[in-house]
Amino acid sequence: MLQTGSRVSTRESIHSAAARLFRTSGCARTTVRRIAAEAGTDPALVIRHFRSKELLFLETMHMTLDLGPLFDAPLDRLGERLAELLLDLGGSARGVFLALVHGGDEPHIRDRLRDTHEHLFVEPLRRRLTGPDADLRARTAAAVAGGLLYALWVAEDHVLLRLDRTELVSRYGTLLQEVLTPRGSLVSQVP
Repeated sequence: MLQTGSRVSTRESIHSAAARLFRTSGCARTTVRRIAAEAGTDPALVIRHFRSKELLFLETMHMTLDLGPLFDAPLDRLGERLAELLLDLGGSARGVFLALVHGGDEPHIRDRLRDTHEHLFVEPLRRRLTGPDADLRARTAAAVAGGLLYALWVAEDHVLLRLDRTELVSRYGTLLQEVLTPRGSLVSQVP
């Protein structure tokens, strides 16, 4: 199969088609036949290359974030920076998040969602925090972050979606900051 002047393998075509379909339609509504049709190949080749639709889903659905802004922000502004980062997400990240959430009743997909939560949110936040409850504060902030994405992308909360971005960043930034560096805590003074 030729694409934009270069040869693309059947495996790559299947991978690209599956990633697009899973992001837009989710795992349950994407069939092997539909993936094959989108890739311009036979359904048997989808299974031959990836063994199952579920394994193909797991191979294609990876959420990535540029966390540079989190590591560059002063600790006393980390909540605001995280809120901004979340609100700037879209496109591929949104599609992967939705596909993982909607496919969460499958054990392998639920494991991927759990790993994504741990590696994209909890671990980077934990690295920025100190104190005996740093892990719990990182996990709580990650839960608030995930809740915001859920409210915007799954529940499509019309009030939050219409709220001015500055107001939403301010409110969620304040909430996240309180979780990350609770007032009156010694950890809030640590850089």
